[in-house]
Amino acid sequence: MISKIERGESSPTAVVLGKLSAALELSVSELLAPAGQATADSDTAAGARARSAGGLVRRGADTPEWRDPDTGYLRRQVSTPRFPAAVTEVTLPPGARVPYPAGAYAFIAQLVLVLSGQLTLRDGPDRHLLAAGDTFELGEPRPREFRNDGAADCRYLVIVTRTATP
Repeated sequence: MISKIERGESSPTAVVLGKLSAALELSVSELLAPAGQATADSDTAAGARARSAGGLVRRGADTPEWRDPDTGYLRRQVSTPRFPAAVTEVTLPPGARVPYPAGAYAFIAQLVLVLSGQLTLRDGPDRHLLAAGDTFELGEPRPREFRNDGAADCRYLVIVTRTATP
């Protein structure tokens, strides 16, 4: 499967990405980052100007996106690789569910902030219904499932930092 994905012959689902993430000890954001993305901004004059001014502007049109072919789940990678946390905006369509194995959380700390809609987050045996403005800081690694049981899209931010490998 990894070989097919690398050759562009297959588009992985969110479930496959979760399993690969756990096996390779990489966050989903790291798996989806294009090769060389960490230095792409520094090679342009605009990138050099932004750095000399103390910041970096990345236009919405240049923000990497990935869509799950099974559920329509959309990920926009808001932060660049040089930022100390991976910030991802997720749009989960109505009826979509995305499960991740516990191993996908073994090396990261993660916070979820719901922007709009409702998110049902299964955290091991626990179930949490989150609405706009609610946050959930993930604890110990457990199997988790993100669901949208509502009639409208659910948008949320996922903020991830790497922790020590167990």
